[in-house]
Amino acid sequence: MKINTDGVLLAAVVAKSEPRYILDIGTGTGVIALMLAQRFSSAYIDAVEIDESAANAAVGNFARSSFSSRTAAHFSAIEDYTTDRRYDLVVSNPPYFVNDLKNPEIRKGIARHADERFFEALLEKVSEILAEEGCFWVILPVKQAGLLVQSAAAFDLLVRKQIDVCSDQTKPVIRQIVCLSRLKGAKEQETFYIYESRGVYTEAYRLLLKDFFLAF
Repeated sequence: MKINTDGVLLAAVVAKSEPRYILDIGTGTGVIALMLAQRFSSAYIDAVEIDESAANAAVGNFARSSFSSRTAAHFSAIEDYTTDRRYDLVVSNPPYFVNDLKNPEIRKGIARHADERFFEALLEKVSEILAEEGCFWVILPVKQAGLLVQSAAAFDLLVRKQIDVCSDQTKPVIRQIVCLSRLKGAKEQETFYIYESRGVYTEAYRLLLKDFFLAF
């Protein structure tokens, strides 16, 4: 399975007390969904993927995992996905090149490019399928995270937590992990550093991922 830092960070930091149903939007080959299945042992995870090849890979990865009875991959665009479930936890590592140059490779473009309407459509769908006390966690570059948060207010989704991710203490914020919810409350904010020095992970990063990677 292809593993990227954004995805594993998101899957490792999301928080929700005893979720029954979880949805992973844009699951790719299923890494985030499998990590969530490991973390939340009583939850059922649906995973939606628009790219057919990746969706088929997720189906196979789920079937070969210890969590096959609690995971399901669906080949679908999120706007076309239908369900009667209301999810306690929704997560996404979505496309993020809004208004930027399209990726020349079509399949990569599907995964990484979003037009102006993408975030509004995503939020509309999340608002529709999110349980009343559910939360939506997403990871994005700073610019796109700002656009998402700005659009979220129209769907009564408020920022409950924001994690600013930096490569190290000398670098600017490169990603933001945002938790949106209908529940009102004070916004929590923190900074997370991946590297202590060149090629050396921080203790916080190692502790966060030690249950998922043998190298840690």
